[in-house]
Amino acid sequence: MLLSKNRLLLGLGDGIMLSKRLIIEGRPVFGYLLLTVLMGFLIAILAVSQAWFFSQIVAGVFLEGAKLSSVWNSLFLILAIIVLRTIFLWISEICAHKASACIKAGLRKRLMSHIISLGPVYARGERTGELITTVVDGIESLEEYFSKYLPQLLLAVGIPLIILGFVFPLDWKSGLILLLTGPLIPIFIIFIGKLAEEKSLDQWQSLSWMSAHFLDVLQGITTLKVFGRAKDQIRVIERVSESFRKTTLSVLRIAFLSALLLEFFATMSTALVAVSIGLRLVYGTISFSEGLFLLLLAPEFYTPLRTLGLNFHAGLAGVNAAGRIFKIMDLPLANENHNSKYTELSSDFHISFEHVSLTYQQGESPALNGINLSLHSGEKIALVGPSGSGKTSIAQLMLRFIDPTKGKIFINGESLKTISLENWRDQIAYVPQNPYLFSGSIAENILMGRPYATIEELIGAAKEGEAHEFIIKLPDGYQTILGEGGTRLSSGQAQRIAIARAFLKDAPILILDEATSSLDSESEYAVQQALRRLLERKTALIIAHRLSTIRQADRIFVIKHGKVVEQGNHEELMSEQGAYYQMVAEYRGEAI
Repeated sequence: MLLSKNRLLLGLGDGIMLSKRLIIEGRPVFGYLLLTVLMGFLIAILAVSQAWFFSQIVAGVFLEGAKLSSVWNSLFLILAIIVLRTIFLWISEICAHKASACIKAGLRKRLMSHIISLGPVYARGERTGELITTVVDGIESLEEYFSKYLPQLLLAVGIPLIILGFVFPLDWKSGLILLLTGPLIPIFIIFIGKLAEEKSLDQWQSLSWMSAHFLDVLQGITTLKVFGRAKDQIRVIERVSESFRKTTLSVLRIAFLSALLLEFFATMSTALVAVSIGLRLVYGTISFSEGLFLLLLAPEFYTPLRTLGLNFHAGLAGVNAAGRIFKIMDLPLANENHNSKYTELSSDFHISFEHVSLTYQQGESPALNGINLSLHSGEKIALVGPSGSGKTSIAQLMLRFIDPTKGKIFINGESLKTISLENWRDQIAYVPQNPYLFSGSIAENILMGRPYATIEELIGAAKEGEAHEFIIKLPDGYQTILGEGGTRLSSGQAQRIAIARAFLKDAPILILDEATSSLDSESEYAVQQALRRLLERKTALIIAHRLSTIRQADRIFVIKHGKVVEQGNHEELMSEQGAYYQMVAEYRGEAI
């Protein structure tokens, strides 16, 4: 019981903190939100005016026998009020949606920027589908929070006070009934809200889980078909979908129940006011026009409170989504350095790793342990070793996707952290083992190396990368549209596109991460030819399994269990007959 109470208080505190952060997000569009609330207050004042004129017309016509000509002006005023209320409501809706659209666009941009800044190491540790759900559906769920729920919070307080200001001078008894029954609805909303909060959070988590699993299935559909496990995954998707259906129905059940009870409270309270007014009309202690006016105002008093109750679940969904959004945005950026400076590499530079260690997560074994290596301008070094030895981690450190847990990386004696991150990456070209090609044309994919390159430079880079010949044979040449991940190309063709990118970028430092693995002999020959040209006059870090690639290196570092166990050129390491010699002997010179 105590644990449940503590959890409730903790959840309430978290909800308040998230709501504060969401309100802060609304500051740039405060004007739109203020105008939305102002329009709501004007609509309420017009509703009071409409009720007053209507009560006077009814009393005049039915009790005093007034003719149409005498009430014609009042009828026109009511019509004008109705038109004005419609216009103000339209302005309110426009401002609310404009505000929410601006907030969503800004928050989505910042969230995506933060995810990109966190880098591929973070992205690989998360389920892609869950991140997509957060960026798309999570941001979209804030629409109703800002356009309906947040303005309604102020209207639910302000409008009843405005109406009480008109009611109390006319009839303190009706005003007292409204004053006593009105707070029951917000109290009920809070009570129901706490019951719905856990269900709403379960619904959001279930949606994220379902999206992530569905994307996993789509991306791995080939593997599932090959191993005959597709039907098993269909059953899993059915279970996940059923779980989402149940959580959604739970939320809707609470929402419908709360709407029913809200209507009941509002109707009973209005009925109480009506009975009070009716009894006094019978005894003649209140005039008919005043009684009708008060009776017309009673529903207007409860309307903003009821609307708040109906929008409360939308606000709850927005807060739950914001929890995940802010959780991502609060993750520290290891690469962030506000005092970083611009550095242009000279023709003679030196990169050194000094006692560098790296642990991805606390409690895990280190991926790198006390690495010491250096790379001079114009030099080519190769990293070899078994899978999982830490070779790619060194490349990740060079690219500053991650920072060392211990030790430092220096450029010409200055810490790499002091150099502008964008500036540093501008001076590195990267060819990974499995290059990613985006959905778009081949030209667009190559131009990622240098977006403002001319068509001549683009074609020149493709020729250097051994890609031009197969590109011009495609139906639309350089404008051929590739599917997601470059599905229309073979591995060798995709690799040559990546090499063409590197040629176009023409950066002084080159990182090759097993760029020739998993290729057939013909593709490997073309890629090797392109790589030889690419490596000319470059400073290169080469991670490779192929002996032909490693032989081009000036020095070779043998990595085992995150440590450098040997270093030297090919001939020196072979003469030592150590780990490198054993690797070459084991694979008979075909691969290391």
